[in-house]
Amino acid sequence: MHRDRFLGSLTLAIAVVLLVAGVGVAVAYDATRPPRSVPQGPQEARAVTAEAPAAPVQGAAVQDPYVPAAEWISTTSAATGIPPRALTAYARANLRITAEQPDCRVGWTTIAALGGIESAHGSTGGSVLGEDGWPRPAIVGPALDGGDFGVVHDSDGGALDGDTTWDHAVGPLQFIPSTWERWGADGNNDGTADPGQIDDAALAATRYLCHSGDLGVAEVWRRAIFSFNHSDVYVADIAALANAYAARVS
Repeated sequence: MHRDRFLGSLTLAIAVVLLVAGVGVAVAYDATRPPRSVPQGPQEARAVTAEAPAAPVQGAAVQDPYVPAAEWISTTSAATGIPPRALTAYARANLRITAEQPDCRVGWTTIAALGGIESAHGSTGGSVLGEDGWPRPAIVGPALDGGDFGVVHDSDGGALDGDTTWDHAVGPLQFIPSTWERWGADGNNDGTADPGQIDDAALAATRYLCHSGDLGVAEVWRRAIFSFNHSDVYVADIAALANAYAARVS
């Protein structure tokens, strides 16, 4: 498995069946765009399952217009079991990419499913995701030395993964250094792009997914997830988890 880590789109509304390695995978996606930028009443908020509503803008004092509403985070976290800090990162990435590339139609449920599969939302291996978005200890995958995964020789002098011989996938979304060099993003607006920080990783992964095209189209969605991990079983796993998240908030 080549550990280039990227993402795709999936939410709720129209059920589409994909045949993945002979297995029927139900993929639901929402064609409506753009997402609402302010929280709505309880009934309306539950209907908008594809995007996290943003917090109200209070004039020029608000520096980040992509902060999701606290109430949405609380209720959605309770419904899905996604930790609030991780969910905030996925929602911010969704809101920002929708503003940047409205034709992409990536859903927060897909970003969340990838974070869940890749690192249990920043908690794999006993790591704890802090309020600053950094898992501690840092999440570094195995050496890509041709064992269980593909062969990827060191591409960054060990700067991100500490290994000057082989590359490793890094952070909550498991980017390899060469992929991060191209797609790295500053999702938390601190002036630094680092794959170990969940806001940065979620935004970078989402932008990469949108490189595949309109992720509201089932086959494009499947292609984007497959590029993240070249495995039909993986595509099916992401579809199942993303659909589960969508169903829990419907």
